[in-house]
Amino acid sequence: MYGAIRGKILLEILSWMWYTKRRGVHKSRGIGIYRSIWTNPLLTTALATLRSLLFSISPDEASFSRRGFDCPSAAARARLQRVGETFIAGYNAAIAVNDIHALEERLERIHCEWRGFAYEGAAMALALRDVLTPWHRDRFEAFLRGPGDRHAYMAHIGAGWALARLKRSFENAMARHDPLLRWLLLDGFGFHEGYFHTDRTMDGSTAPATLQGYARRAFDQGLGRCIWFVAGAEVVRTRTLVDRFKSDRHRDLWAGIGLAVAYAGGVGEGAIRNLTTAAGEFQPEFALGVAFAAKARDRAGNPVDHTEQACQTVWQRSAEAAAGITDEMLVDLPPDNEVPSFEVWRQRIQDRWKKNQE
Repeated sequence: MYGAIRGKILLEILSWMWYTKRRGVHKSRGIGIYRSIWTNPLLTTALATLRSLLFSISPDEASFSRRGFDCPSAAARARLQRVGETFIAGYNAAIAVNDIHALEERLERIHCEWRGFAYEGAAMALALRDVLTPWHRDRFEAFLRGPGDRHAYMAHIGAGWALARLKRSFENAMARHDPLLRWLLLDGFGFHEGYFHTDRTMDGSTAPATLQGYARRAFDQGLGRCIWFVAGAEVVRTRTLVDRFKSDRHRDLWAGIGLAVAYAGGVGEGAIRNLTTAAGEFQPEFALGVAFAAKARDRAGNPVDHTEQACQTVWQRSAEAAAGITDEMLVDLPPDNEVPSFEVWRQRIQDRWKKNQE
């Protein structure tokens, strides 16, 4: 009932805001009055409070007990829960704050090890607000042009969370985003579905019927990342979850697992070696995910020991070097064709790993 009341209040407010902008203040009294009203500190504060009331997410949503995830290791449980809590903190900050620079200040207060998750959450909130306020649709783009640029990988994933929550068309949204990184919107969708709809996504069922072609593979990479959380960072459980799915989906699931292991962490060198073995024929995809994690952290300037350890274990080289390989593989990347350029990039990175193993 509370959700229905909250939705009705929101519709009333949005309708009134749209009307005053398009017909009332803007046309009859001029832009000056319009700006004086909508930039009034009292109104700005009131709207921020209202947005937080309507759209904020409780940190409890990141609790493994709330999510139903079983994690045998207390340390891994604490780490992975903190990932979710930091995401929510970034999301709630971007819901409450209007000014991008003020938002950046809040996000930068978070320790660099966790900061990328906060930027991911903030991107979700800004993408959500862009959809809900059609008179102001450039918050996410402004974020990407500014402080979000360093976290572009995480930001696109966060925007995918927003589209999943609103059940928006990914095909339309992708046309407006970076030709290469836009596939990460689907990655965010996959993680969202695994995180919030675990029972119906982790049973090996097919990808959402709304997705076709390569979009399903990008979705599976995100779902693979979520498998690492659902499995509680435990190797045998991770392999068991993957085995529930048809074999043609395993490659992208393992890519997502590699990304989660190297970016979020949760295990040491021995477990990483065991995961590499468990990946079997999909070791190149697992290595791809590890390299993507290294690149995401390298671009953001937030290196951590567990990403270094994953790269040394899987790639036999530093995280900086693994990130550099992803850059090298971008040289002369062809535009989208029958095979998306994003997949060509992924294949090149996998081929480089295979060459290293010779």
